Amino acid sequence: MIVGSKEKIPQLLGIYTIPAAIVCLLATVGIRNRVPPTPPSNSALASSSEPFLAGVKLLVRNKPYMILLTCFGAGIGIFTSFSTLLQQILCVKGYSNDLAGLCGALFVVFGILGAFLLGLYVDRTKKFIEVTKISFCLAALASIAFAVVSQMRIQGIAVAVVSSLFGMFGFAIYPISMELAVECSYPIGEATSAGLIFISGQIQGIIFIMLFQLLTKKLADDPQYTCALSWKVPTLVMAAFCSAGACLFVIFFHTEYKRLKEEALATNSQAIEQNNGIDNEAEPELLQA
Repeated sequence: MIVGSKEKIPQLLGIYTIPAAIVCLLATVGIRNRVPPTPPSNSALASSSEPFLAGVKLLVRNKPYMILLTCFGAGIGIFTSFSTLLQQILCVKGYSNDLAGLCGALFVVFGILGAFLLGLYVDRTKKFIEVTKISFCLAALASIAFAVVSQMRIQGIAVAVVSSLFGMFGFAIYPISMELAVECSYPIGEATSAGLIFISGQIQGIIFIMLFQLLTKKLADDPQYTCALSWKVPTLVMAAFCSAGACLFVIFFHTEYKRLKEEALATNSQAIEQNNGIDNEAEPELLQA
């Protein structure tokens, strides 16, 4: 809506800086304490606060965490490259910029919806691993479907539906995988375990974007022809990476829920202490009787 010509791109980038500057200001001025006034949970009391490098060394030796770092990081990279290159992928088959923008919006909106619904389900059932593995596999299937329909003409509805499904199953993994990162790395600090996964995703996203652009094939030499690249091979490679990551995660990722286990132990200990306190208060009265 803003960029009617290439001269308006700097204006768009300037508008982008407004919410970023507001958030930066609020975070800088508003966040003053290192921790909340009271611990959010019993397990937070035992969470370590060792230096960053010491925590990284422990995480590198944690096999489940490294598998999650690789697979989920690849997922973040795929989603980043998908949203970045979507317009170029669809342009060559005659789809308009409006459809590409709509597909990108559906990708995000349905992703938020999927993350919300599955988040509620996982919060009740605590089936982090099962939900993540199923969602990862469905996201891989959606990436395969996108690789197929994106190479067809006059299939705008199918492209929009597949983009929605890709976002729904893909983004649903995000909050649950962050929970899994904490569960398998506890008692390492949450900022370290979640932050490294996010960094891994950004690095892999850069690699994927560069790789997919290198795999394109030129269709025309005319510089006036803006959609002169074939994205058939890159979309197939994207689907291959998604499928490989899903298979690797499903087969090799296994972990116990360390934080939930600590929560249960802490809750039981508190219950025992409360019962002992009640018994101690009642004992003098029994003696007097």
